[in-house]
Amino acid sequence: MDKISSVLEAVEQPKTKTTNKKRKWREIEQLKEKFQLEKELRIYEDSMEYLLEEF
Repeated sequence: MDKISSVLEAVEQPKTKTTNKKRKWREIEQLKEKFQLEKELRIYEDSMEYLLEEF
């Protein structure tokens, strides 16, 4: 029984590693999107400030 359980654990481990990798990549992609949106918003904020200064 001990050998069977160790084999099952060895087989199951790569699945968790791949899901962890996928999760990390999803988190990285979300952060990239967030930073890109913040960058775009800053551009619009700057342009809005110029419009407000004119009035």
